[in-house]
Amino acid sequence: MTNDIAIKVENLSKVYKLYNAPIDRLKEALNPFKKKYHKDFYALNGISFEVKKGDCVGIVGRNGAGKSTLLKIITGVLTPTGGRVTVNGRVSALLELGAGFNPEYTGLENIYFQGNLMGFSKLEMDARVQNILEFADIGDFIHQPVKSYSSGMFARLAFSVAINVEPEILIVDEALSTGDFMFQFKCLQKIKEFRRKGVTILFVSHSAQSIIEYCNYAVFLYQGGIHSESYDVKKLIYTYEEYIRTNKSEIKGNDIIKTPMKYDEYDFLTEPNQELAEHRIGTHAAILREVYFIQDGKEFSENIVLEAGLVTKLKIIILSKEALQQTVVGMSIRNISGLAIWGDNTLNSIGSMFELKEGVNVLEFEFNLSLKAGEYVYLAGLADFSTGNRIELDQRWPMKKITVISNRNMSEGFIFAPLRYLSGLSQ
Repeated sequence: MTNDIAIKVENLSKVYKLYNAPIDRLKEALNPFKKKYHKDFYALNGISFEVKKGDCVGIVGRNGAGKSTLLKIITGVLTPTGGRVTVNGRVSALLELGAGFNPEYTGLENIYFQGNLMGFSKLEMDARVQNILEFADIGDFIHQPVKSYSSGMFARLAFSVAINVEPEILIVDEALSTGDFMFQFKCLQKIKEFRRKGVTILFVSHSAQSIIEYCNYAVFLYQGGIHSESYDVKKLIYTYEEYIRTNKSEIKGNDIIKTPMKYDEYDFLTEPNQELAEHRIGTHAAILREVYFIQDGKEFSENIVLEAGLVTKLKIIILSKEALQQTVVGMSIRNISGLAIWGDNTLNSIGSMFELKEGVNVLEFEFNLSLKAGEYVYLAGLADFSTGNRIELDQRWPMKKITVISNRNMSEGFIFAPLRYLSGLSQ
């Protein structure tokens, strides 16, 4: 491996044995004829690539594509089934929340524990502790056992330790999504600083815009293999987003769907979305059954990735147990810190309240998606005014997660309103 290469992955594979039942593992171990009771699952299947020193490499792919497995093998947490990884430089990794921390130790004890694992003496860690404490900013909790920490505290301390041990190679999994908005901002600024210093970075994120903004190289993993890799990060990300939009048969979930128009009693669902920690209240005499975001003729209800600046259509499906004469739907989009960026309601758009019939009701709207690239949540509420009083029918906070990408980065603010050059400057 040449001196300009930080990481070299050669024909790397990781195979797991999958059993239909726990007893099958014992049957296989005791079978005198070596009969197999398992199926081989290839988390990684013969992948090869190189990372040059100073590159910031973004790794994208759907859940189960092999991203975390790859990083764990590179850092030595997992042993590959086949192939090899060669690493040239000191590695600092943030793979999973609290990975490598002893839950019984205090935060301060874990700082020294992590330093010892990386080969630093106590004296060397003494010189780094103050910087670690200042960046983590968890106050007196540093003297408490980490088992008492919130997920945000874990993320703060783990990232702070990872960046303050002078890494030559920094590996970051999706762990940054756990911290609060300002902590994420501070971490991403630190990644920018490391890039300027020439630190090699491997960065896994479900945020397409973060990959575009911070990485100069990207690898698209698909079903344990490499679908594509390129220094044209923006083009690869658009390829990735287009791929998951248009290959319905090869992906999980309903990324591209047609609006269902037939329902039975099992479709009248009122359970909140646990994945989004949705708060849902109301009488549920009528419910917001589903919402679809539509761009370029494609409908999305999950894994919603939209492009800034485009006209976006909304299709809202409402199920009602009875006819209601005076109803209103309100909605908003909020950023990761909970700030409302956009909002409107049907009273404004229609000019009056509307009637719901018993059964299926479909409302369609459109608006300009003038949001800066980033991660957002969509909230919606349905209320009835037929009795003269406001009765909450179905409030869903939040109802959906939305990712907005753009073909250019806006320098400040929340709104996608790019300047268009007209005249006056020589070029």
